[in-house]
Amino acid sequence: MLFLYRLILKLHNLYHYMIQKIYLKVCIAKGLKVGKNVRFVEVPEFGTEPFLIEIGDDTTFSNNIRFVNHDGGQNALHFFEKYKDVRTFGRIKIGKQCLIGADSIIMPGVEIQDNCVLGAGSILTTSMPKGSVYAGVPAKFICTLEEYGDKLLSDNVMYPRELEPFRPKLDAYIKEHLPYTYKHVRK
Repeated sequence: MLFLYRLILKLHNLYHYMIQKIYLKVCIAKGLKVGKNVRFVEVPEFGTEPFLIEIGDDTTFSNNIRFVNHDGGQNALHFFEKYKDVRTFGRIKIGKQCLIGADSIIMPGVEIQDNCVLGAGSILTTSMPKGSVYAGVPAKFICTLEEYGDKLLSDNVMYPRELEPFRPKLDAYIKEHLPYTYKHVRK
């Protein structure tokens, strides 16, 4: 039974992987610009206007990212003569060596400059300057990329690098050696 479950799961994942690859190729054919060495944990939803999106080299996308290239709220205004011709679109540009966290939404007209991190679950409504970390709803400045790196170094989890190619061994090592410490309660 476990074998059958694993087989079905593998086929399911393969199917989704193929669909995402095809979707990415369709978006590129429609004008999406994707730099070199861009990594997708999961291919984002590029919206109805992928030709308005540009992604720089060496950028990484986590899962469940969405791009919004236009303002659909205008549909509520079309019933008024004054607003019948309102149309709102915006380009989105993501620089080089950025990381876009899981479950984030990037709104029209924003630019994420080089070396930025957008935290998980964020809704980005404003542009991000080079070397910055933003997070939240709406996303706001948290710190510089260097401050973020220093914080990560202070919380670093050490393990033997030679375990990295062997994920089951790495997982077992982390499970056994990771301390049971948790973040403080914020007041």
